Amino acid sequence: MNETPTPAAGQIWQDNDKRGYGRSVRIVEIDGAHAVVELVTPRGAGHDGAKPGRRTRIRLDRFRPISTGYRYVGEADR
Repeated sequence: MNETPTPAAGQIWQDNDKRGYGRSVRIVEIDGAHAVVELVTPRGAGHDGAKPGRRTRIRLDRFRPISTGYRYVGEADR
């Protein structure tokens, strides 16, 4: 069974929320109770939303494999 690691810079996480299907982010830095993330893959094919590279903040408690959280994918290629 895969364990969910503690969020850290350089990790890739994928959105579990069905509204964000396919969206994945790379953690750039940890800032208090939030992670600063950079969009790697936008949600859903054909979506005209955010472009890869866009940065935002996500609460650290959302980095767990629940329906509205994120699941760990792996380390980013450096």
